Amino acid sequence: MSAPLSDLERAESLATLVGWDQVEDRDAIHKTYSFKDFSEAFGFMARAALEAEKADHHPEWFNVYKTVAVTLSTHDAGGVTDKDIALARAMDAIAGA
Repeated sequence: MSAPLSDLERAESLATLVGWDQVEDRDAIHKTYSFKDFSEAFGFMARAALEAEKADHHPEWFNVYKTVAVTLSTHDAGGVTDKDIALARAMDAIAGA
């Protein structure tokens, strides 16, 4: 099991991620992606789902039309871990961010 990142580690990691923010009142990070249309958003989710499954680490996400809102936290660790940072980077790469 991964250990939650310290406040400093989380801040340093977030500084390397574009558009990701700390969730208020929760040890989690969040980003909202906006795509050209629903098909592009759904394609992103499908590709991200494959990465999440390989890592055995699954996002909380919400999709409406061309927008995908993602929240990451390692539930069994009780907060943000290296697994969340790695999945955020993978999602950014998939989205071309």
